[in-house]
Amino acid sequence: MKRFRFQPTLLTLLIAAVLGWAFSASSLTVVLAQEPTATPTVGISQPSGMFITVITDEAQINVRMGPGSAVYPIVGQLLRGATATAFGRSPGGDWIQIEYPGAPNNKGWVYSPLVQVSPGTLQIVEPPPTPPQPPTSTIDPTLAAQFNVLPTSTRLPTFTPAPARTMPVYTDLPTIQSKSPVPLAAIIVSLVLIGLAGLLFSLFLRR
Repeated sequence: MKRFRFQPTLLTLLIAAVLGWAFSASSLTVVLAQEPTATPTVGISQPSGMFITVITDEAQINVRMGPGSAVYPIVGQLLRGATATAFGRSPGGDWIQIEYPGAPNNKGWVYSPLVQVSPGTLQIVEPPPTPPQPPTSTIDPTLAAQFNVLPTSTRLPTFTPAPARTMPVYTDLPTIQSKSPVPLAAIIVSLVLIGLAGLLFSLFLRR
């Protein structure tokens, strides 16, 4: 009868097979990790879950930087029917602070009569500081006094009538009388007679 002898090669293969099976079995084990719990952030106000809806008859309403139309500028608009998350209200309750991206701190204010607030209670939020107003132009009183000319009462000119005009008086010139003793008509008649005599004498000579 022959004795069975273990070969070193067979023993090595057997050990390798056992180790491979053990490694594959350990890789299939599922490890369940504990999910982290959410911790609230300190210093950041969490949304109250309330929201507003624009109910005005106008096409849109203004969103301002603070609770006031005379002091705070406009940072945007909301269309009719739009909704936004509400954070709080002004001390008087006339304005509501909402979430508005693009505004300072992504928050704006709307006039409460123009919107409808979801059921709940809004906390009072202190308004932001008022923005600095533009400088107003002041007028130098000394310079302005130079343009304030008071009208002086002047006496109206008096009417002075024109002096009376004197009409010139024309006098008839005295007629110049001839100092010759012979009348003028006699001289004319004599000249005519002399001319006729000369004419007859010339006609007589032509014959």
